[in-house]
Amino acid sequence: MGTSIGKLSKSFFVKLLVGIIILPFVFWGMGDVFRGGNQNVIATIDSKKVSTQEFVNYFNRLNLNEEQIKNLPKTNLMEKVLSEYIGRKVMALEIEQLGITVNDNSLRDIIRNDKLFFKDNKFSRTEYEKFLLTSNVTAPIFEQNIVEQESRRQFLSFLAGGITIPDILVENEFKKENQTKTIKYIDLKKYHSNKKPSPEEIKKLYDKSKNLFIEEFKSIQYAEITPQIISGNNEYDKAFFKQLDILENKILDGESFEEASKENNLKTITIKSINGNKKDKNDKKIENLSDNLFKKIYVIKNEKSPEVLKVDNKYFLAEIKSIEKNNRSINDPDVLKAINAQLSFQNKIENNSSIIKDISMGGFDKAKMEKFAADNELKLKEYKISNLKQNEIFTEGIIKRIFLTKDGKIDLITDSTLTKNFLVLAVKTQYKKIEKSSNEFEQYEAKARLNLVNKIYRTFDESLNQKYKVELNRKTIDRVKNSF
Repeated sequence: MGTSIGKLSKSFFVKLLVGIIILPFVFWGMGDVFRGGNQNVIATIDSKKVSTQEFVNYFNRLNLNEEQIKNLPKTNLMEKVLSEYIGRKVMALEIEQLGITVNDNSLRDIIRNDKLFFKDNKFSRTEYEKFLLTSNVTAPIFEQNIVEQESRRQFLSFLAGGITIPDILVENEFKKENQTKTIKYIDLKKYHSNKKPSPEEIKKLYDKSKNLFIEEFKSIQYAEITPQIISGNNEYDKAFFKQLDILENKILDGESFEEASKENNLKTITIKSINGNKKDKNDKKIENLSDNLFKKIYVIKNEKSPEVLKVDNKYFLAEIKSIEKNNRSINDPDVLKAINAQLSFQNKIENNSSIIKDISMGGFDKAKMEKFAADNELKLKEYKISNLKQNEIFTEGIIKRIFLTKDGKIDLITDSTLTKNFLVLAVKTQYKKIEKSSNEFEQYEAKARLNLVNKIYRTFDESLNQKYKVELNRKTIDRVKNSF
């Protein structure tokens, strides 16, 4: 049922993941084992088969956006999801072999101690049943999810439990973030901005990427589904959800939006030609439609394909009535902005790659750095960094990278979006000391433990790659990709 998807996003079993490191059983490099075969089997783990329907059901629960779904045939997103899903299956096999179980008493204790189900500071069966009712999930399904998550938690604890962290590892973690470092640096902003894209480059990229500069205008219609309308009551009770399921089943069986609305006396609202920014063709914003509801409706993939949506604890019947696609002109300010940004990004990659190549080949020392600054009319500045938060020039992420640079070494350090780019020479480093009795020691001991645990998980992951023979059905994967 569509109304069931995503309803457990705030439920108990999700909360169990907080603070737990989930082992990333990601089976990369499996291109050689793609094969043909039974179209109802998408993968095998040793002799155990993973059915296509089983995986598709899992994939559908991920709530991918419209762009991700549209590009499935062009990307390896489905392979990555399948790889992660196989990891879950492998974990389940390991849990079974280790004999990890969650008995009824443990399950009862987990539920009874969750404050989500408390009333007057104690567990309330009524609150628990009310939660199940409003989430539209049965107790057996909900409790099975708790069992699975608790089993995983115990499994991960088994792998990394009882670790003693040497003081030297704690000190090393502390030093990574607590030092005073004198550096010389060049801000490459001016260097990257010197090259402006030519009209020819802009037109070439526009022609190459025309399909990306299409503006969609969708006509939508929706109607709120209230208890008063479909069940005659004022509460979201069993009668309401029973009628909601009937409505949704008819929709899945092909009933149109108009038929469903008329049959259930729903008051429909239609909005014509609206774009992804909730604006009409006159650039006027639609005000009488909540952002959350708009986003849910707008990502519906197909025209004339009504869906039941849950938004802000309300239920709606909605559909895309029609879609109109228009090519945006090369003179459109937003198009020009996007093209210039792309060309600028490409320019930064090329420039940075050239600098990194010179550094890796030993062609960048202090003298070369000074010459590079002079040749490109850039300033070589000296600066002292004493803590991670000293970010009037550098962000915390960049400072962490600078702190890892050894004295006398030069490095090109950027942020993830290449917005900030610096050529940095580490001149002198002074490390701070940490007292074992301090609160900071406990903090960095936790960080050291986390790093060590992750290494253990990666090692275990590698052993699993050799323990289990995994085969993926290439033909079935391609067929499933093209079915969305």
